[in-house]
Amino acid sequence: MTQPEKLRADAAECALIRDLATDRDKRELFARLAEHLSSLAAEVERAARDRHPSR
Repeated sequence: MTQPEKLRADAAECALIRDLATDRDKRELFARLAEHLSSLAAEVERAARDRHPSR
């Protein structure tokens, strides 16, 4: 599993926890975590593409 794939899998897990959480603060926390991990995955992919444009 590549690093972006791992980050996206973790983001999906956070989104699932967000959806199952009954506490508003925990829902917000896991929503932020999911968004942050998704952003990190995109940033890692962008950095890899910029570093190795032929791949």
